[in-house]
Amino acid sequence: MTAETRERSVEQQRLEKRVGQQVERMKRAEKERRSLLGETVYLGTLGLLFIVPVIIGAYLGRWLDSRLEGYAIHWTLSMIFLGIAVGAVNVYLFIRE
Repeated sequence: MTAETRERSVEQQRLEKRVGQQVERMKRAEKERRSLLGETVYLGTLGLLFIVPVIIGAYLGRWLDSRLEGYAIHWTLSMIFLGIAVGAVNVYLFIRE
């Protein structure tokens, strides 16, 4: 076997290895591809993670305000803002995961 033939053989092995790696990567990407339903569920989950703390905060604040004498919305606003902060942290942690 000449040096030129050996060199061609080595190049052919490298090419086969690269092609094999690309095929595996394409198969893995096809398997892991998200569907429309998966994306819809993901976005719905993000919405719930944000909205539920805000709603709970509004109800809790309204309840606290009803316990005070006179009409005030101080607790309602405070709890809504707290709900927004908690919801934002929930969404951030969910996306980071």
